[in-house]
Amino acid sequence: MGSLNRDTVIAVILMAVTGAFFWESFNIPELGYASMGSAVWPRVIMTPLFVLCAALFVQSLRKKAVAEGKSSCIGAIISEYRNPIMCFVIFFVFLMLIDYLGMLLAGIAVTFALLTAIGNRTPKALLLHAVISIVSVGLVWSLFTFVLRVYLPEGELLSFY
Repeated sequence: MGSLNRDTVIAVILMAVTGAFFWESFNIPELGYASMGSAVWPRVIMTPLFVLCAALFVQSLRKKAVAEGKSSCIGAIISEYRNPIMCFVIFFVFLMLIDYLGMLLAGIAVTFALLTAIGNRTPKALLLHAVISIVSVGLVWSLFTFVLRVYLPEGELLSFY
């Protein structure tokens, strides 16, 4: 079988955490007025999550050990994980801007920034990113605001309600 790789270790850790969360779902108190138990939704989420972790575990056992000759310097690691790092940075900027811009404008900005960071940067693609950002975030915001009557943060820049 050979040595364990990173995916195997991560899959075992994720399965253990998922199992612990599932076990803890039995400690969620039942509310007398609910038609469905309070622990149903966490268990519904934990079950496919555990199945996906098990699939990762099986897949990691089939894979060879980590490829030899890969550089482990910080520059190589950053360049290899550039997209996820950019996405996390953009998301944290979104969290800082949501109080000032509000959910609508900050959501449009973060969606546009994520599409641009990961996708193409041609003028045609930038226009498409803008349209996708405005339409998708606008529809979700409208759904929450007007249909569900859930008022999302409006920010200091624009005031809708």
